[in-house]
Amino acid sequence: MKSSIQQHLLKLNRTFYQTQAESFSGTRYGPQPGWHRLLPYFPQQGAVLDLGCGNGRLALFLNEHLEDIHYVGLEGSPALIAIAQKATQDLEHVRVICHQVDLTTSAWHESLGQFDVVTALAVLHHIPGHETRAAFLRQARACLHPQGILILSTWRFTHQPRMRRKILPWSTIGLSETDVEPGDYLLDWKKGEGGLRYVHQLDEYEIAQLAHQAGLEVVEQFRADGREGDLSLYTVLRHTT
Repeated sequence: MKSSIQQHLLKLNRTFYQTQAESFSGTRYGPQPGWHRLLPYFPQQGAVLDLGCGNGRLALFLNEHLEDIHYVGLEGSPALIAIAQKATQDLEHVRVICHQVDLTTSAWHESLGQFDVVTALAVLHHIPGHETRAAFLRQARACLHPQGILILSTWRFTHQPRMRRKILPWSTIGLSETDVEPGDYLLDWKKGEGGLRYVHQLDEYEIAQLAHQAGLEVVEQFRADGREGDLSLYTVLRHTT
């Protein structure tokens, strides 16, 4: 993918998550069903890095189930950061720090330290370009303790008719199929003032391939969430042994 196209798609998503922060956050409340299956991977006491933390709802979930967590949330949208900070300011078991960070830069991971668990929930599919996604996983890996766990979730939107109805032609934003990579889509958002998002459809094979490139191995994969119970593909990763 050309750098100019990649930057165009990144700008599209940045604009969406800033201008539609309130309407988006209003649809993201409470834990996803798949999160309960992930709980055994979290220590009762430890450090968690949440990449693309959005409105902070993972911190709220962890506060209900864990004892003492140092939580760092990174998010590109200042509007979503403000929502997250307000929502998590008085938690009992989770100490929250949120930072505005562009996760598509080459140095976002520097100086963060290492964490017991790093999460990137509904994030990887918003990063355009296979090599850029591989770089993101390498950066996330650098934030893990040697025995740490990286948890991903990615959307399986093309598998459901109600989700496929959101797909728009690339000509909507002046692009064509030849400008993007296989598996890339443009999705409509009809809530609030409306908006558009770039999303990439990842399957189990592509995630395993990206993990290998990043020096990671798959511990577990499963499907959960959504009305049908399989909207998200969850992947648990660790350092390659």
